[in-house]
Amino acid sequence: MDLRFNMFANELGAKFSKRLYGVSTVIEQSSLPKETQYLVMTRASQINGCAFCVDYHTKDAAADGMSAVRLNLVAVWRESTVFTEAERAALALAEEGTRLADAHLGVSDETWEQVRKHYDDDQVAALVALVAMINAANRLNVILRNQGGSYEAGMFSGLSS
Repeated sequence: MDLRFNMFANELGAKFSKRLYGVSTVIEQSSLPKETQYLVMTRASQINGCAFCVDYHTKDAAADGMSAVRLNLVAVWRESTVFTEAERAALALAEEGTRLADAHLGVSDETWEQVRKHYDDDQVAALVALVAMINAANRLNVILRNQGGSYEAGMFSGLSS
């Protein structure tokens, strides 16, 4: 499986990719806990089959100190004891917000109530934006067949400049 198209080798693609990454830095700099961000990005990427994003976000999470146990259990978070109630609410939102085609009602009221219980308005805004942004990134990478395995932690740190 080869990469179909390199967005960074195309002027328009590079502009778009840099702006998409720039929007992601707004979320990254929010008060939403960094570990929660990694968990949400990893889980949505797993659901969407985006190997590049799973590689990217798990390596950055590990480099930032997230334990291997937590990273390894993201896919089975409901059957795991290593996630807080707040993280569980965020993971449920990530799953329901990612699986819109599978659940015609979208995000359940129960999940939304749990999110509102654990996160303030700024964190909710960041969480909703994060679910939308990671799904967009997943779709780009899956369409282009951007493979996982070659990412190095921090590799994109200078992209927004």
